[in-house]
Amino acid sequence: MAPSATLPLPSQPAVQPSNTKHVDPMAAMAHRGKALPGIPEFKLNADKRQWQLEHMAAAFRVFAREGYAEGISGHISVRDPEFEDRFWINPLGVHFGMLKASDMICVNIEGDVVGGNVDGSINAAGFQIHSAVHRARKDVHAICHTHSVHGRAWSAFAKPLDMINQDVCYFYKAHSVYADYGGIANESSEGQRIAESLGDGKAAILMNHGLLTVGETVDEAAFLFCLMERSCKVQLLAHATGLEKQVVSDEEAAYNFKMASTPVQ
Repeated sequence: MAPSATLPLPSQPAVQPSNTKHVDPMAAMAHRGKALPGIPEFKLNADKRQWQLEHMAAAFRVFAREGYAEGISGHISVRDPEFEDRFWINPLGVHFGMLKASDMICVNIEGDVVGGNVDGSINAAGFQIHSAVHRARKDVHAICHTHSVHGRAWSAFAKPLDMINQDVCYFYKAHSVYADYGGIANESSEGQRIAESLGDGKAAILMNHGLLTVGETVDEAAFLFCLMERSCKVQLLAHATGLEKQVVSDEEAAYNFKMASTPVQ
């Protein structure tokens, strides 16, 4: 296999428009009102684990509604709150729309099933991708990957998304392109290359494959996946017109990223 051709992931500049004073992102969402609640805190790991699994199941229900289920492909994982070397992942062959918190399987970074639905099987390629990312990124607590339609279509170009609207700025200088399709990722080396391509970003476009997003919570990772899929659709629609695109400036895109691309939003 040829060496991985990964587009570089530039560092995120901490800039904002010169005419805008600093404001707290959460406070800025509500005009003269109470700020929205953030991520809940738990005293017991068991309570946090159950909350994560319930939100993981809810994310799969959203993915099913959005049409992201493609055969037996696609997976979400969430790092266990108590054991850093373990993560929860969906069982192989169960439709996204049917998944419950009790269906999830806990596996350690070496591949041993250590809890949850021990009678279930997990996707081999899914394990290679998720274990590699969890191993490389201690700050990542959830990972989403499916073969969504517009994500696959845009991935064929092996190009990053253009900042052509406010919402796609959630990924401003925070997504990369893995431009070396290596087939179904059953080998650990393919998972490692995908993790390297992701770098310290929030998302990756996997050429000829699909999309991958990460987050501090499963809610963040799942929201970013849905947003990236829609952004790929918008990009394709804009390209189809053949008209010249107006791109958001770096200054404005960086400010949008700073104000909106946070785990609590």
